[in-house]
This record gives sequence, structure tokens and C-alpha cells, in this order.
Amino acid sequence: KKMPVDGKLVLMAQFQEVMRQQLEASMDKELEKLLSVTEGADVEVARKDFEGFKKLFHRFLQAKGPSVDWAKIHRPPEDSIQPYERIKARGLPDNVSDCLDKLVVVKLNGGLGTSMGCKGPKSLISVRNENTFLDLTVQQIEHLNKTYNTDVPLVLMNSFNTDEDTKKILQKYTHHRVKIHTFNQSRYPRINKESLLPMATDLGTMGENADAWYPPGHGDIYPSFYNSGLLEQLISEGKEYIFVSNIDNLGATVDLYILHFLMSQPNGKRCEFIMEVTDKTRADVKGGTLIQYDGKLRLLEIAQVPKAHVDEFKSVTKFKIFNTNNLWISLSAIKRLQEQSAMDMEIIVNPKTLDGGLNVVQLETAVGAAIKSFDNALGINVPRSRFLPVKTTSDLLLVMSNLYSMDAGSLTMSEKREFPTTPHVKLGSSFTKVQEYLSRFESIPDMLELDHLTVSGDVTFGKNVSLKGTVIIIANHGDRIDIPAGAMLENKIVSGNLRILDH
Repeated sequence: KKMPVDGKLVLMAQFQEVMRQQLEASMDKELEKLLSVTEGADVEVARKDFEGFKKLFHRFLQAKGPSVDWAKIHRPPEDSIQPYERIKARGLPDNVSDCLDKLVVVKLNGGLGTSMGCKGPKSLISVRNENTFLDLTVQQIEHLNKTYNTDVPLVLMNSFNTDEDTKKILQKYTHHRVKIHTFNQSRYPRINKESLLPMATDLGTMGENADAWYPPGHGDIYPSFYNSGLLEQLISEGKEYIFVSNIDNLGATVDLYILHFLMSQPNGKRCEFIMEVTDKTRADVKGGTLIQYDGKLRLLEIAQVPKAHVDEFKSVTKFKIFNTNNLWISLSAIKRLQEQSAMDMEIIVNPKTLDGGLNVVQLETAVGAAIKSFDNALGINVPRSRFLPVKTTSDLLLVMSNLYSMDAGSLTMSEKREFPTTPHVKLGSSFTKVQEYLSRFESIPDMLELDHLTVSGDVTFGKNVSLKGTVIIIANHGDRIDIPAGAMLENKIVSGNLRILDH
């Protein structure tokens, strides 16, 4: 006699539940084994990290298909994303320093410079006149503290990849007017895609375990900040909000208008979370966007979108804005949500293939995804100038050039540029690594009137080159192009072979 369909479904569900329980039991056993083969202080830190990882793993096993129901996605209501102009129109408070005294600046400093061919923390790469990302950040905050006679501290969220190198460098800021604190984000085990078990053999990060660990995305800021004791310390010092951003976003400076807006909210309607968003261009189609979902503002990332709707997600017409990852968050709200275990963030499943060919999975979360857990959350549509990330040497060329002027660690678009948009720059693979890139420019070209630059192949630039309009330079395989010193290229395509030899 055939079993009815719903009976089969029940059996399937029971079978899946047993499988899940077995996987969790195996994971627990493996993690305990890792703890038992190590001694010392590391074990306690790892035990705390593993608690967080187990929760994430449990939720990962429960997940079924994409985490959003496309039919329930709506555009956010008008008043939930405020135009920056409206915030700015309110002016500055009489007591800027009182507002600043309640602020903490947090920079996400967990990333390495590997994608730009650099060893060590990305924040230690020089970006402008020998100043690193970290130097510029310290200069900005020091300038605020001196100007308004305040004490805004800087907090760096490091990862196990960046902590040691960052701490060494911090000694050089001891005489600057900025208190600097650090805490470490968690260290989670990468899991084998087939067995769903950790690939690590002990808690070490060297040798065969060099690839066994990962920092679990910036959503980890909430538990790590809380567990470090620093959150509690800052609250006791009278701090109320953190301004969080990626350390490689040179546009993420403390905005006094947004700070004033936050501080002047009526008590019962205190805004606990602000996400700075900006208008999407064709270059930003992959950026996360804000949606209305189940009556709450929510961050929708490309990884959560069902395959059939990816093109729709990328369209500039339906989803007009994207998340800059500049966030203003209430410290007391983080504390409350952590203590109630009510911080709700979607899991990002990040598959990777390691150098040896092993397929692994990293479970991560994103800091902005928690927006739906906070009360009275808002988006503010800010000018593009607040989003100036340096992810590649193409970005680096822009920020090193005369397109920007620098004042007290802050970059602003030069007044000599006639239109406010940033040129589109694409440097080919010969420029990927910072060292190679620097060796190909005798000096950074004048780019004030540039719209578009594409460079491909073995190309070098002499001193004082000037680029205007659209310039495309392509050296084919085996060819080399040297742009001579003092050359002015305006709306030009250069290809083939061009070598100017001294004799």
C-alpha cells in the first residue's frame, strides 16, 4: 500500500532533522577536540568564538533556499530614507563639542592588502603623500578633537590577520590627540564543503592550519565588541553612538550634520541605527540595497537574491540606492540586543577554493544586515563623496591624483574640476599590485579633465602627463607603450607599440 504524500513529507522532514542533529553533534565533537589539543589563554578565547560559530552553524543547517521571498519585497516608504539635504538644512548645533563627546569612531580593520599585492593589514598601505589609511583616519579625528576641544576615541576592529601588525604601528600615534582602542573580531573555522566539518587540526594558524581559519565578516562586530568589554567601558564614559565604516572608504569622515540629527531626536523616538546610502551607478550594481520587508527596513544583499531575480536586483531603476557601509549605531541598543540574543542577521555563505584545490565554506554576517533589529532605523541618502573606497589600484590612482585635495586627513574633490562626478578608471592586470603600479608612473598624471581611462598591457607613464576626456591605451601582448613625459592625451586611443628611447 502506497504511503500518502504528506506522510512522505513528514518522514523526509524527520530524516532531515536527524541528519542535522548528527551534523551538529559531529561539529561539537570536532570543536571540543580542537580545544583539547591546545593549552593556554588561547583556549578560552577560542571557546568564546566557538560558541558564536555553533549558533551560526545551527542556523546554517536550518536554512532552506534563498532567505527572502521575492513577492514580499517592497520599496522603502518615502520617509524611511531621508535626503541628506534635509538633514543638512537643520544646521549645526550650538554645542558641537557636546555632540562629539558622545561619539566613538569605529573602523573595520580586519582586511589584508593581498588583493593589491601587499603583505599585512590593508590599512597600512600608503594612499596619499606617504600617508596610510590609518594615518588619514588619525589625522581626521585629531583635527576634530583639536578644533572642538573634545575627546572622540578611535576604535579599530582588527582580525587575527591584522592585530599584531596594527598594534606595532599604533605606537607612533602615542603623542597624537586621539585615544585609540582595539578589539579583535572572532576567529571561526573554515568547514570542508563535503563533510561540513572543520579542516583545522589544532588552534594554530601556521603551517597546515594557515588556511583553516577566517574572520566571519563585519557583522561579527556586535558580539565581539560586546564580549571585549569595550562596549560597556565606552557606555560608562558617556558615549552614546558609534560611527562605523570600512577603513578603506576615504569618504567616511565624521559628518556633524548627521551627528546633530541623531542627537536631537526626541527621547521616545530615538533613532538607533542610520545607514548611509547613495545613488547607484552602473559601477555599483552588486551593492546591497534597502528594502521594506515584513514592515521593517532591511538590507538586501546580492547573495540573498534568488537567481531568477539577480538582473532585477542589479537594475538601477527598481533599486536606486546602495549601502555605503557608513553606519551610525546606538551603543545602548547594541548592548540590549546582544543581551537579549535578538540581533538578527542573515547568514552569508561564502564558498572558497583554497590553493590546494580544497573546497571550503565560510559562514559570515554583514554589519548592516542587523538594521531590522533596531528601533526607528533610517536610511540617509548621502552625496557620492561619502563613498570613496580604495579596493584596487584603479581607485588608488584617483585618490593619489590632483582630482582630490587633502585637508587634515580628509579628501575632497578639487574645486578646479568642473563636474562633480569621478572619472571611470580601469587599469589592466600589469597594474594590479601596488609596487608594479607605482613603478609604471614616474608621476601621477593630471586628471582634472578626465572622464574615462582604460589602460591594458605593458604601459608606462613619464612625468607630468596630462589625461583629458576619454583615453584608452592598449599595448598588445609583447608590445610596450611608454607615454612620454609632458604628453597631453585628450580623447585618444593609443595602441600597438610606442617606445621613446634616449640616445
